[in-house]
Amino acid sequence: MCNIYSKGFTKCGMLDKDGREAFTEISVRNKNLVDFNRAKNEIALVDSENNKVTYGLDSLLLIIGNSFPLLEKIARIQPLYWLFKKLYSFVSYNRKQIIPSRKDNTEQSCVPDFNLKYRLAYVIFVALFSAYILSIFSGKFGVSLAPNFFRELGVCLGQILWQTLFLKWYLKDKIWDYLGNMMTVSLLGTLLLIPAMLTNFDPIFYLIYFGVVVFIMFLEHLRRCRILKLNMLPTISWILFRLTALAVIILTTI
Repeated sequence: MCNIYSKGFTKCGMLDKDGREAFTEISVRNKNLVDFNRAKNEIALVDSENNKVTYGLDSLLLIIGNSFPLLEKIARIQPLYWLFKKLYSFVSYNRKQIIPSRKDNTEQSCVPDFNLKYRLAYVIFVALFSAYILSIFSGKFGVSLAPNFFRELGVCLGQILWQTLFLKWYLKDKIWDYLGNMMTVSLLGTLLLIPAMLTNFDPIFYLIYFGVVVFIMFLEHLRRCRILKLNMLPTISWILFRLTALAVIILTTI
């Protein structure tokens, strides 16, 4: 994720082409300046002329401020600055669950510390957002399935509880990494549903579209389990819950 927005800044001309260094390829000079432990959680911006390092939100605001000074000034006004700082931490502490990498297990990898507060916040946010979108999308199916936010929220929370109870013995210290990745799979599926919500076709279209989205989620779940070096068990359990929840919803609405 660091690569994504640093490349974005470079392409927009907000950062010099030679002004970015990968965490694993940092020069000896910068290595002596940068606090590695802090840089794992907050991206570091090195001022080579003054030998000064800025971290996190402040580093982003400095880069943005070079091109848009007014935006930087506005962002530093309280309580906006406090809000943006919380949002930065929310994304930073969950970035490896949002965009995982196979190289995250090396000593020099830029993996943030685990923060339970922000991981729980991410799980809750995705559950609420997914439940809201699904409750609206369910009205497109044309069956006796009325939009119901709490029903969809129950399914989302049930999935989390199901996976936690049945897989904790297997996942062990990977449980929170897995849950974060699982919620990103749910978030991906939710985002894919939004474009279809803006259309007006026959119910069969939405049933097929929903099936395609679930299949994409299945493939993404498999991919992320491979990155976490997990076998098929979490994916099998994930599918079993989805089928069980679907059966319960059908039986209770017929």
